[in-house]
Amino acid sequence: MITDTLIQGHSKAIQRSSRAANKTPVIMQIIPELGPGGAEQGCIDIAAELMQVGARAIIVSNGGPRVNELSRSGAMHINLPVHSKNPLVMWKNISAIRRLIREHDVDIVHARSRAPAWSAWRACRGSSARFMTTCHAPYNIQNNAKKFYNSSIAKGERVIAISNYVAQYLMENFGLDGRTIRTIHRGIALEKFHPTAVSAERMIKLTQEWRLPDGANIIMLPGRLTRWKGHLVLIEAMQKLARQDVFCVLIGSDQGRTEYTEELGEAIRSRGLEGRVRIVDHCNDMPSAYMLANVVVSASTDPEGFGRIPIEGQAMGRPVIATDHGGARETIRRGETGWLIPPNDADALAKAIAEALALTPNQRAVLATRAMAHIAENFTREKMAYETLNVYAELLEAKKSGRDLSVRTTGTGPLGGSSPAIPSDKAAPETPDEKSAEKSAAE
Repeated sequence: MITDTLIQGHSKAIQRSSRAANKTPVIMQIIPELGPGGAEQGCIDIAAELMQVGARAIIVSNGGPRVNELSRSGAMHINLPVHSKNPLVMWKNISAIRRLIREHDVDIVHARSRAPAWSAWRACRGSSARFMTTCHAPYNIQNNAKKFYNSSIAKGERVIAISNYVAQYLMENFGLDGRTIRTIHRGIALEKFHPTAVSAERMIKLTQEWRLPDGANIIMLPGRLTRWKGHLVLIEAMQKLARQDVFCVLIGSDQGRTEYTEELGEAIRSRGLEGRVRIVDHCNDMPSAYMLANVVVSASTDPEGFGRIPIEGQAMGRPVIATDHGGARETIRRGETGWLIPPNDADALAKAIAEALALTPNQRAVLATRAMAHIAENFTREKMAYETLNVYAELLEAKKSGRDLSVRTTGTGPLGGSSPAIPSDKAAPETPDEKSAEKSAAE
């Protein structure tokens, strides 16, 4: 649960705006689907906090397995095909969202992905609702058309970036003024991700399900099975490590990409690692999984917008090794709470794993204490919610006073209207997060 101090902070900001407008604030978040992943988790968390402080929370999505979670907080879910990139569907979504704004007297529309951002932005024009976005990733910019499509995520009167890395991407590629951006790191629930929250029975259950060897040192890489997650780099590092007492678990679904799964299997066999590397399709109890790990690895070969794996692993007191780029640079304190290594470097990864396994019990305890304190101070669900609700309060107060917080724009969007002026053709580094933000798989 949120601390009393943060509850009061949320309540004051929202209630102040509520009294000024003489109505209960209504916030509508729009996300493609409510499946597994960091963006979806944040959306659900924010809806719950809004309800807790006396606002109304609405989530618009194309549905998904996590819709039922909203019933716990009382937030409303409305099903629309906002996941679609089909221009005709996007156009139809404009009138549907505009109707929802009128029917529910929505004050703020918060889009969390590019396709629904185009529809929501147009729907808000001419309505009483204020528009904001969250950029969950530094999307690939392969050409001007792609860059133009991505620009919808930069149209909010306020734009939340999930890391400083993403904030810099927004300023460099879409000409956003830094005053428009609010950097709010993702946060996790410490009552869930804490060593004391995991029972021995839960750990034994996973150990048996995964058939883990007794007494082995477990190296764990969570993340869906896609090439840029770095599974092949870790497999090569396992070969270089050449230790029979080390066992590697790759946790994640291939989401139908069976060719890559087969490639991983062949890499394991060709390197003689059949008995030392195992692929686990999915895990519904990640806190217990982390507790089984001696070392947690995030080996992404391309920079990610944030990276939940490093903060979850640190929160559980595990030694964490991540690649030295993107959001990981903001979540790991090099040499204090974990390791940062060059991407695509199996030698460096093998060396870091060996160093982590060589820690004495006292050194592991010191590392765990530092890492857990670091996460508790900087990356909690409460902190994320507090900062997000403060952005909502900004827009609610601006709405009451009639102030326009948006940056002036020029040009034409794919659904009509204007688009941000883009002063530079410099492309951001190509990243995998175009897919991960839309699918919102946790890093």
